[in-house]
Amino acid sequence: MQRYWTFQCRGRSMATCDTTEAGMRIGELAEAAGTTTKTLRFYEDQGLLPTAERTPAGYRDYTPDAVSRIDFVHRGQAAGLTLAQIKQILDIRDHGQAPCGHVRGLLAARLADIDRQIADLGALRDNVASLRDAASDPEPDTCGADEVCRYL
Repeated sequence: MQRYWTFQCRGRSMATCDTTEAGMRIGELAEAAGTTTKTLRFYEDQGLLPTAERTPAGYRDYTPDAVSRIDFVHRGQAAGLTLAQIKQILDIRDHGQAPCGHVRGLLAARLADIDRQIADLGALRDNVASLRDAASDPEPDTCGADEVCRYL
């Protein structure tokens, strides 16, 4: 264990600093994980992050593996999974099982949703292009008072 004299150690006033200390305060974890303390509290409330131990002063004290867990949550969100789905995956892992089959099913469903959205966007694009083409030579005199615009 390396010890040295300081007045600040990881944001804490101390006479010495133990550099082998494993715990992290919420601000340190937020910085390491590239998120905010508010987000970390939300993740903890939602069960995505295990409840942190508390220091004698009442501060949250996270273990170093919390960074990789938050990174996993962020990767799941980047893949378009909901926090509820990510929590399912984490729950499976926390019960000692590999969640790979469950993840594959979630990703297959997500891919199907994306394909559906792409098809819907293609149809919408075709419709908007058709409307634009119809309005390429506008004839305002042909619009009746009961129509706002005949092209829509």
